[in-house]
Amino acid sequence: MFALSFVALVLASTAAAGPLKRYNGLSVSLAGPNDISSLDELKFTASVTNNGAEDVKVLKYGTILDSGLPTRSFTVTKDGAEVAFTGVKLSVSLEDADETAFAVIPAGETVTVTHEVASVFDFAKAGAGSFTFEPVQTFQIAGADAEVKSIVQMDKVSASSAPSVTVNIVGDLTKREMAINKRATDICTTASRKSFIDASYSEAKSLASIASSYIGSNGANSLFTSYYKTNSPTTIRSVFNAVAGENSSSRTLSCVDSLGACSSGVIAYTSTQTTNIYYCSIFFNEVATSSLCSGTSVASRNVRGGTTLHELTHAVAGTDDVGYGCSFDQGLSAANARVNADNYNCFSTQVYANTQC
Repeated sequence: MFALSFVALVLASTAAAGPLKRYNGLSVSLAGPNDISSLDELKFTASVTNNGAEDVKVLKYGTILDSGLPTRSFTVTKDGAEVAFTGVKLSVSLEDADETAFAVIPAGETVTVTHEVASVFDFAKAGAGSFTFEPVQTFQIAGADAEVKSIVQMDKVSASSAPSVTVNIVGDLTKREMAINKRATDICTTASRKSFIDASYSEAKSLASIASSYIGSNGANSLFTSYYKTNSPTTIRSVFNAVAGENSSSRTLSCVDSLGACSSGVIAYTSTQTTNIYYCSIFFNEVATSSLCSGTSVASRNVRGGTTLHELTHAVAGTDDVGYGCSFDQGLSAANARVNADNYNCFSTQVYANTQC
């Protein structure tokens, strides 16, 4: 037996309007089993329909259209408590992304994808029972012909209410592991890349320390509120302090794509299960933090220390990837700003540019 759930999505205003002139919204349907006795049966079919008059291009990463990577496409709860996500969280550069990072949905047509989620949530720890699966409620869209190089070229679409499917799971709840490339190793053995990663790690901790000190001295000033709205400075500062004080001897920083997540435009990613961080090839095109004083801008998001800080917030503070781009970050609600890793990247690099250059 399968349950079916449906929601209409409406266009939400963003700080930078996207290229679409007319837009009537997307609709999403989700189908999944009602009762299963093994996690191997836990599969969902999601369909996204373009109800608008124009074709649209949708960023797939971190949405229900992203069935290829072990990213968070759903929120899963049991008895009102969230089930731990054990997949990966990404840093993304749209400037480096090709068309495989997007799905084009023609007007009036539907794109359907299948999700197998057994390996990206900890069902074993939650125990048998009734689980509710709610798809991620936001998309980033642009015109189908747009050559997207920045998130500010896209519009944010958010669900007015979330569809969900409830599944009763009994029997085999043994933790499924994500597929790992058998050729992968746990550490970077290329000397130049290892040195680059080590430098980014030191710069990330320095950026976090400078940002924490800045908040301690300035509190909720205009820069702080532009990125964090009404959040408590103490709350945000605690995340930066956690990065600045990171000292885990078991956490791996690797230049090998062990989980196969280095798709188009992906700079780096963090495994939420191990908190290990993996760097993709385009990361090594980024620049030192000192380049913020000459040669690059905060909005470019190409500072290696900022990228590693972004990933470390996933590892030590459990942040998520609500979206990417400094202008986008400043348009988020207080709740989303607090958990969005990119807010910490953009804020800390802006603080550095303002105070160290």
